[in-house]
Amino acid sequence: MAKILLLAGDFVEDYEIMVPFQALQMVGHQVDAVCPDKAAGDTIKTAIHDFEGDQTYTEKPGHNFTLNADFSTVQASQYDALVIPGGRAPEYLRLNPEVLSLIQAFQQQNKPIAAICHGAQLLTAAKVVQGKAISAYPACAPEVEAAGGRYQNIEMDQAHTDGNLVTAPAWPAHPAWLAQLLKLL
Repeated sequence: MAKILLLAGDFVEDYEIMVPFQALQMVGHQVDAVCPDKAAGDTIKTAIHDFEGDQTYTEKPGHNFTLNADFSTVQASQYDALVIPGGRAPEYLRLNPEVLSLIQAFQQQNKPIAAICHGAQLLTAAKVVQGKAISAYPACAPEVEAAGGRYQNIEMDQAHTDGNLVTAPAWPAHPAWLAQLLKLL
């Protein structure tokens, strides 16, 4: 059984937090879901992003997700892997130096980091993509390349692994993304 940290915030993408949180527990892993400035028992709001034929995804209110651990007490050394869902949360979480330090600690310890969709914004802000081939939501491609990464333009239901980084463009990739994370674990 692995101990996995799931890092999220308000308006995280609904499927991208709910599915890995439940699926990783289903296969026997412990998953601690945290958010800066919130504690176990607090909730975060999610957003549902969908692909409905528009030029970009649509967004609708999602569910309230209950956190089960305290961000203020977590350390990378306590965990075997890090999961970073997308949505709008990464956009503002990347402004938090403690979040960036935590991601850097996972990278320095060469532990698996699985980021999906806009989760790549946290990887780029933490400066852990230099020389790495990673996927993300296509709108994040310029950020990946500006941070020295090689953007992987793959199908929405595919994932890519480069070393300890497992990345995917969006929630349709959950089967491939989670399978590649489980392989690293």
